[in-house]
Amino acid sequence: MKNNVRITDEEKLFSGIVWLNTGILGLALGLLCGLAIFIATNWLVLKGGEDVGSHLRLLSQYFIGYKVSFVGSLIGFAYGFAVGTLSGALIGWIYNKFVAFRN
Repeated sequence: MKNNVRITDEEKLFSGIVWLNTGILGLALGLLCGLAIFIATNWLVLKGGEDVGSHLRLLSQYFIGYKVSFVGSLIGFAYGFAVGTLSGALIGWIYNKFVAFRN
């Protein structure tokens, strides 16, 4: 009890909701996506074989300049970082709007 005012369980719950830092969420998701493409591409390059990365090669339809090669992995990292950063920032922004609406 605070100043003889009873705090309900719902108020306690909503006072504990965490706001997301959109920049940090974007950075984290960007690094995660970029590294995933970088590692997957280099894994297939090192593995080698007759038809290297036929499925991963389809990313070149969206990421201009991407190939299943070492240089392509760097280009893929840049694209993955950009897409992940924008996605993470958008997710954080939408989440914060819902939190603000609920409060």
